[in-house]
Amino acid sequence: MTDAHLSTDGRTLTIHVPMTFKTRGGRKFMISPDGASSWAKPPTRIDNTLVKALARAFRWRKLLETGVYATIEEIAAAENINPSYVSRIIRLTLLAPEVIESIVDGRQPADLTLAKLTKPFPVEWKGQWKQFELVG
Repeated sequence: MTDAHLSTDGRTLTIHVPMTFKTRGGRKFMISPDGASSWAKPPTRIDNTLVKALARAFRWRKLLETGVYATIEEIAAAENINPSYVSRIIRLTLLAPEVIESIVDGRQPADLTLAKLTKPFPVEWKGQWKQFELVG
């Protein structure tokens, strides 16, 4: 509930906006009343599972490109995991840079999970933006 008052001379407008200030971790945060819109950008939700999968994918791709391992089966044997899993994860290196950035920054849609990312997705970037519901 915002209050606005105009001075009698009409030159000053005073607006009262109810809010409180909280300290968290040595930083001050402004808390708006329930139901009020906030100007703060939404908090990020970094999904460590997705970030870890991306890191693995790029590491495995580098191991293939540098010749440390010649096949996905060799990587799977060295990591003691299923070759099928390595294949699904290494495909993440084909994601559009914007998709990768949104995941690393924690700005991905809430329903974007590793299970969804390991299913077939378009190779062209605009198709990925559409499938993963990102603005592109």
